[in-house]
Amino acid sequence: MNLLDFIPIAFVMIAVFGVLNYHVLKIPGTVGMLIIALAASALVTVVDRVLPGLSLGVAVRGAIAGIDFHKTLMEGMLSFLLFAGALHVDLGALMKRKAAIALMASVGVVMSTVIIGYGFHLVSGVAIMTAFVFGALISPTDPVAVMGVLKTVKVPKSLETKIAGESLFNDGIGIVIFSVLVGIAFPAAGHAIKVNAGAIILFLLQEALGGAVLGGIAGYIAYLVLKSIDEYVLEIIITLALVTGTYALATQLHMSGPIAVVVAGLFIGNRGVKYAMSEKTREHLLNFWHLIDEILNALLFTLIGFETLALDFQANYLIAGLVAIPIMVGARLLSVTVPIRILSLRQEFTKGAIPVMTWGGLRGGISVALALSLPHGPERDLILTATTIIVIFSIVVQGLTVGWVIRKTVGEPKTPE
Repeated sequence: MNLLDFIPIAFVMIAVFGVLNYHVLKIPGTVGMLIIALAASALVTVVDRVLPGLSLGVAVRGAIAGIDFHKTLMEGMLSFLLFAGALHVDLGALMKRKAAIALMASVGVVMSTVIIGYGFHLVSGVAIMTAFVFGALISPTDPVAVMGVLKTVKVPKSLETKIAGESLFNDGIGIVIFSVLVGIAFPAAGHAIKVNAGAIILFLLQEALGGAVLGGIAGYIAYLVLKSIDEYVLEIIITLALVTGTYALATQLHMSGPIAVVVAGLFIGNRGVKYAMSEKTREHLLNFWHLIDEILNALLFTLIGFETLALDFQANYLIAGLVAIPIMVGARLLSVTVPIRILSLRQEFTKGAIPVMTWGGLRGGISVALALSLPHGPERDLILTATTIIVIFSIVVQGLTVGWVIRKTVGEPKTPE
């Protein structure tokens, strides 16, 4: 079954799951979708054990295995989700906190990659470079998961900007670091890159800086076109072309598609929305992208829940994944604390910034997609299992309790710093 065959089934499932969440669980939509999908996966497993003649598990696993989750997310859904998220970020507020966001999205990701990688090497026994690959794919916070939760909790504006801004950029940086480490750890799988400082720095600049420049240029061109017309249907189509075209071009030029789309989204969401659109267009366009965001979020978290059916749940894989949870949280704490402590010498941070940003740094579908892109083998199965366990913990446990952490450490939102 390919993705097109699965889409009708997927929409029926997310509609049913959405109704169940609305009437029964009454929790944030993304978290509710994931929990119900996990429950449905568990039910399929139970039915398969009790009534093996039905072969229900075989049929469902076959359908899930037929979907290339990595390609579906990284080459399809991600560009739309990142653009939709970036549209609503205040660029002025982002620039005021650019130092903190830049440090956490770069130095913070590198620190976390090293800490998680070394810790995972010790608890799982995999080769150190393979463990660093795991550290790279699980270190970036997921903008889809993070911004989905931010819609449901009250956060001071300054903290909200840092959390959202970091999540939008650190996944792009994380994907670049992941690509470098995969090239070193799995050279026989066709991912090899030159292992020297100059080549790695050039690769990072081409991917990250090149993606940002491309996104800025594409966003500006789209802005000029949007400013020259007043037809909301055509203007929405132009933004769709901007997203898909920019992401595809970035991929062809070996630049970071996620970073390019985020920069383009920030440009359109701030300057474009304010200066290039009528009130009618602005309302229709923002509503359209909000709807796209909600639908794709629901589909993504439903797919994550069903991906568990395809996992190889060996006891040692489960143990390694569970032990990796506190390692991930500890690494996140350090990668947030160090940049904030350094910058706090010159600027003041909102009370509770460290615990909120630590616990609010959710992992999501991007980590699962990256794990699925690794070459097949025992190491991939281990990393995929550990990644899925961390993502489920992050979205369900952290996602449902981050509001409590905010209330305990920050209190009611006050005037932004």
